[in-house]
Amino acid sequence: MMKTSIQEQDGKFAVTLSGELDTAAARETEQALQPLLDSEGKPVIIDCASLEYISSSGLRILLGILKHCKANGSGVVLKDVRDEIREVLNLTGFVSLFDFE
Repeated sequence: MMKTSIQEQDGKFAVTLSGELDTAAARETEQALQPLLDSEGKPVIIDCASLEYISSSGLRILLGILKHCKANGSGVVLKDVRDEIREVLNLTGFVSLFDFE
């Protein structure tokens, strides 16, 4: 089961993703993250410490957030990414698109 939370802190969005971001969870997750696309120019930090799996649908969601943020002059940081998720990001080339901490 996928859980998503968004908090606004210090002019940034702090997002927590936990569970499996698979095709079945993608639509609900995309709806939960809609406020990020409705905002203007606020950086987004996505905590991936509890993200256990990501599918191509999940990658598409992250890419959409990144494109929106860059178009509005901000960015996206992926935080505490597990090795297995980082491997998917490496294989897909996404590792070069995002900042990590």
